[in-house]
Amino acid sequence: MLTKDEILNAQDTETQTIKVKEWGGEVTIAVMSGFARDKFEASIVGKNGTSNMSNIRSKLVASSIVDEKGDLMFTDADIIKLGKKSSIALDRIFTAAQSLNKITDDDVDELAKN
Repeated sequence: MLTKDEILNAQDTETQTIKVKEWGGEVTIAVMSGFARDKFEASIVGKNGTSNMSNIRSKLVASSIVDEKGDLMFTDADIIKLGKKSSIALDRIFTAAQSLNKITDDDVDELAKN
């Protein structure tokens, strides 16, 4: 059986590098932490329980792109600016982040209903 220290020290973050020709380079995305996943999911459900699909692509992209140290590159303050970038580039990263984080379209639809 795993110990608490083994669990907390396990390197369990998978990454993937995505070529983004529209931006002239590559970005690295990572599996979201439990905290980041909960925050992303909560951002889809508005305070009054209605869905908030606004900027869903830039929200997931901001929750997934990491720097060379594995730290998130973007903050909540960057989501609007990121949302103004090419939809083609955002879609490419969004789709890869969905796959890497095992977020299906059904998952997104279910969150939007709640």
